[in-house]
Amino acid sequence: MSEEVKVQAVASPTRRELVATTAATAALSILPRPVRASGGGDAVRPFKAVIDQKEVDELRRRIRATRWPGKETVADRSQGVQLHKLKPLIEYWGTEYDWRKGEKKLNSHPQFTTEIDSLLIHFIHVKSKHENALPLIMTHGWPGSVFELLKTIGPLTDPTAHGGRAEDAFHVVLPSMPGYGFSGVPAETGWGPDRIGRAWHVLMKRLGYDSYVSQGGDWGAVISDVMARQAPEGLLGIHVNMPATVPPDIAKALTNGEPAPAGLSADEKAAYEQMNALYTKGSGYALMMVTRPQTLGYALTDSPVGLAAWYYDKFADWTYSGGNPEKSLTMDEMLDDISLYWFTGTATSGARLYWENNANNFNAVDVSIPAAITVFPGEIYQAPRSWAEQAYHNLIYYNKVDRGGHFAAWEEPDLFTSELRAAFKSLR
Repeated sequence: MSEEVKVQAVASPTRRELVATTAATAALSILPRPVRASGGGDAVRPFKAVIDQKEVDELRRRIRATRWPGKETVADRSQGVQLHKLKPLIEYWGTEYDWRKGEKKLNSHPQFTTEIDSLLIHFIHVKSKHENALPLIMTHGWPGSVFELLKTIGPLTDPTAHGGRAEDAFHVVLPSMPGYGFSGVPAETGWGPDRIGRAWHVLMKRLGYDSYVSQGGDWGAVISDVMARQAPEGLLGIHVNMPATVPPDIAKALTNGEPAPAGLSADEKAAYEQMNALYTKGSGYALMMVTRPQTLGYALTDSPVGLAAWYYDKFADWTYSGGNPEKSLTMDEMLDDISLYWFTGTATSGARLYWENNANNFNAVDVSIPAAITVFPGEIYQAPRSWAEQAYHNLIYYNKVDRGGHFAAWEEPDLFTSELRAAFKSLR
């Protein structure tokens, strides 16, 4: 029997850090914990997203009651989201936006829940009709959700209907991270990337996949990197579109606020400047969630406009749009994602993933299994191949593309799909 969505209270810790940390701190970030299914919890159950109409009406009521701040005193985005940019989105959210269409997008795909390590995990699972399809688990990021990956399902699972070949096919699994969307909210600490990575391996085995590949951007990249380091039996390789490549000496210089070291190539110097801009001007959001997610959560959980502004700021920063996310995503697409956080009450638990993760997610990893990287021009930084080869020791694919940003699958689903086909071709 299908389960209906029940909006739940938020209560769990988590953490990610965008500023540099010491190797010792990183090493102590997450202690090993076994991933297990609790008694009887390994069943996989069909799921349907259904938000009560009273909640939809209450959201509109709260939007109508918004108390707006005054206009910013600058002519650019240096003080944050501009009033004239946010107001039209909020007015549309409170009048014309239809959450039921967002629900329909989710419910048009097979959704399920299962329990792993005493926590309910929600996921979409679409099997390809093509023989020898490659099983693929893809993980969303923050402030994203499974919504950011939906447009890739058709091209990945049914390539012959989308300009590809039968041998390009994937079976696709899209889980909601713990504390995000319709997955359960952890009631204890410890649900960081390491634990999530082990849970994803349990999920893929539970679905009957003896071998598979993993993909991700943002948190999904962190989790794919962790899985690669864990190297569970059956994980053939990974693809990431936010690679962790910053070498130790470069990370140290960034931490100390030094100018770019001498001798860097043009690509390396550009990457250094991009990372420096993030650390000096763009990491305030992360520092808040790393240190005080609960304090922030009161505002995000109580105010729909506060929630929308917090997320819209990142859509503006991270899409390949020059600060105008409407060029990359429709208002409906942005509001589907924001509304999912609102209706499930997961803004605070989503922020806690930053608190939980005690490592810098851009510093070079040490990955030995086959790895593939696509560099999108609107990503937070464009990882140079020279750095990538030092961090991913078995780099089977590296490509720079000419469009798309941090939310690559959402912004450019066709290009993203073609990159995954090419990246994993040698692992089939």
